[in-house]
Amino acid sequence: MPEISVIIPLLNKGPYVRRAIESVLRQEYQNFEIIVVEGGSVDTGPEIVKSIRDPRIQLIRQPTKGVAEARNFGVEMSRGTLIAFLDGDDEWLPNHLSTILRLREKFPEAGAYTTAYKICNPKGNLRWPKYRKIPPPPWEGLLPNYFSSAAHGEYPVWTSTVCIPRNIFRDLGGFPTGSWWGEDADLWGKIALHYPIAFSWVTGAIYHWDALDRACCRPSLDEEPFVKSGRKAIAENSVPREVLPDLIEYMNKKEIYRAACHLFVNNKSVARDILQNTKTRLFLVQKVSLYCVSYLPFIFIKKMLTRIFFKE
Repeated sequence: MPEISVIIPLLNKGPYVRRAIESVLRQEYQNFEIIVVEGGSVDTGPEIVKSIRDPRIQLIRQPTKGVAEARNFGVEMSRGTLIAFLDGDDEWLPNHLSTILRLREKFPEAGAYTTAYKICNPKGNLRWPKYRKIPPPPWEGLLPNYFSSAAHGEYPVWTSTVCIPRNIFRDLGGFPTGSWWGEDADLWGKIALHYPIAFSWVTGAIYHWDALDRACCRPSLDEEPFVKSGRKAIAENSVPREVLPDLIEYMNKKEIYRAACHLFVNNKSVARDILQNTKTRLFLVQKVSLYCVSYLPFIFIKKMLTRIFFKE
């Protein structure tokens, strides 16, 4: 039985999927299976997967559409006690899984395990995410406050670095379906509401950022799934008092970003409504600035947002 199941959703990632799979095969730790969930690609991605000869690789076709559905279906078809995720255009460094297992041995109470990652922009330049509220490297341990870290900086947990015990994934319902953005952040947030999250500064993955695949280009009229999950947890009084302020500001950050996305496509009235309903202290300057910017001509709005919100 494999210890770790690696779930890779595949949809038109032909130019990159070999790199992703081979980065798994090069891991220092080798007791894994790879479940590639094909979602209806029209490129050569599925053929490339079939051409990689390794009995641990299984290519399956999902019965429904959507990346959340693909990941959930891959978990259903898997056998490992730990579930790791890797997007078809990202890659792991050879020490990723061995670092994850070290974290699990040291912190068995954690609900998720994650390594640090680096972001590669379309020009091939690498940078660290803007991590905040995490002890400096080479620290590894349980994050002091996931929501504080996520509110003040970029995500401390990313899809292509996280590994989750199967029972926790099942108990929390997996990835929410029916939403095309934020489904991964919803699961990390729900885990953080119930369990500590173990983090290592060891760089385990490269996140390949695609300038053409950005939420700002097709904003949602609806809130991100975790904004709803957070509000539900608050209404049920299930959020620890010491976590509540950071949780609220994290949700505010997501709503302000949603407003910026609507401004980016000239949905000014929608953006203003979102901003008016967002009560924040931490992001008050961003909120007021966006509201004022919304009254400028669209050509200036788009240039300003590209420079401030949506640049790499």
